[in-house]
Amino acid sequence: MWYIIFFAVIICILFALRLLFIPNRFKYKQVSFENFAFLGCTYAVIMIGFGLLFLLLEIKGWTVIIDTSLHESSSWNERLSSALYLSAITLFSVGYGDVVPIGIGRLFVMIEALLGYTIPAAFVVRTFIDYGPPK
Repeated sequence: MWYIIFFAVIICILFALRLLFIPNRFKYKQVSFENFAFLGCTYAVIMIGFGLLFLLLEIKGWTVIIDTSLHESSSWNERLSSALYLSAITLFSVGYGDVVPIGIGRLFVMIEALLGYTIPAAFVVRTFIDYGPPK
């Protein structure tokens, strides 16, 4: 039964994405796959970039992340995953509170959150400019 529900959810997600790319009401306002891929790549680059900035600051000796699940002797992989997690959660939402920025990390988090909120608006504007009303 679990598999049926799982695949039904996947199908619903795919149909929602199909509606994004081929809307019925606004035929001239279609989102191209190129624009969608551009949005995904932009998010990925920003997320990985800020995650690496957090990690580099941590390696340099600056404490910019407090992770409640990490120990003092955490491995490089655990620190990388915490930095990427903080970056992703900051970019896509307002965070959960289990990984907290401190010091200069707060400034970077504010900049990343601002980018996370403005990128969708820029994406919509780009889509409407690319496809504009029919002539």
